[in-house]
Amino acid sequence: MDVPLALPAMTEKMRSEADRVLNDEFFLRGETVGTFESEFAKFVEAEHAVAVSSGTQAIHLSLKAAGIGEGDTVITTPATFIATANSIQRTGAEVKFVDVDLDTYTIDLEKLETAVEEIENLSAIIPVDLYGYPVDIEKIRNIAPDATIISDACQAHGASIRGKKVGTMADLTAFSFYPSKNMTVGGDGGMITTNSRELSEAARSFADVGRSIGEGEYEHERIGYTARMDTYKAAIGKEQLKHLPEWNERRTDIAEKYTSAFDTLDEVDLPPSGNEEITPAWYFYVIRTNRRDELSEYLENKGIETGVHYPTPVHLQPPYRDLGYEEGDFPRSEQWANEVLSLPVHPHLTDEQVNHVISNVNSFFN
Repeated sequence: MDVPLALPAMTEKMRSEADRVLNDEFFLRGETVGTFESEFAKFVEAEHAVAVSSGTQAIHLSLKAAGIGEGDTVITTPATFIATANSIQRTGAEVKFVDVDLDTYTIDLEKLETAVEEIENLSAIIPVDLYGYPVDIEKIRNIAPDATIISDACQAHGASIRGKKVGTMADLTAFSFYPSKNMTVGGDGGMITTNSRELSEAARSFADVGRSIGEGEYEHERIGYTARMDTYKAAIGKEQLKHLPEWNERRTDIAEKYTSAFDTLDEVDLPPSGNEEITPAWYFYVIRTNRRDELSEYLENKGIETGVHYPTPVHLQPPYRDLGYEEGDFPRSEQWANEVLSLPVHPHLTDEQVNHVISNVNSFFN
């Protein structure tokens, strides 16, 4: 039995909508882009949404819209995909890492509090909702009330805290529509959400070559980028969004089955499952075990695809080693990188496939 780690959906309706806009609308800045933005903003209960070309650009342009640049310092975690830190670097700001809490895979709030006290020119914090587990933004605001908070929710479409969807609690929130994510646009794509009109207009301008909002076609108020979303991708995303709630429900159902089945495995640390306040989006079901590589090979031989997200913490990647980071700087992130293994949890798994994963993980450890 083959069990893929991710399986993006592409229905006939999604294909037909993409074909329709290719025939009826401009390839760029077509009206469907605006429709997708409005519907995504409504879904996360934000005032504004700006569609962009990737999740990386969503983070980068959020920083630019917030005025982050040279002379600023931005905190994030090394337990993330490198794009989070790279986006900070691209603004000219300085990256400062804070280690993670292994119970949540997200930024350690006690260590964050210490870092905030030590950094004089702190301008922004980018918490990462890793694997779809949302960071409590209210707690970060209490720790750093003067910092801009930009949520890296590239893996957290539909996650919520105390009934509020991820996408409204931070000053700006960045989402990714990369094909393996909870929803996609048929390729790279991203979205920025915010409740600030000023920040949304700045982000939109930066994404559209610095074009002035509401002015002439060739009026440019800033040095911008070419980071718009293609119209056909917005058409696909608009249709995918309709299915996101049911897809996330299925992810939760599978995750709960895994947690129940693996709860007694002594050699496995299970991912955070949320509680009465926190609802994860379950991008992947990520366990930790010091037998990670053995387990991965065993499952591969059983037809079960797994992944390691991510095998090297950002501070140990070559560009960041060049900044002076080295082994031992962030021990929890280093332990995380050595132990994590992603199991399939996408909504297109059959019950038979889910049981196949459960059976073989249990067989390996027992």
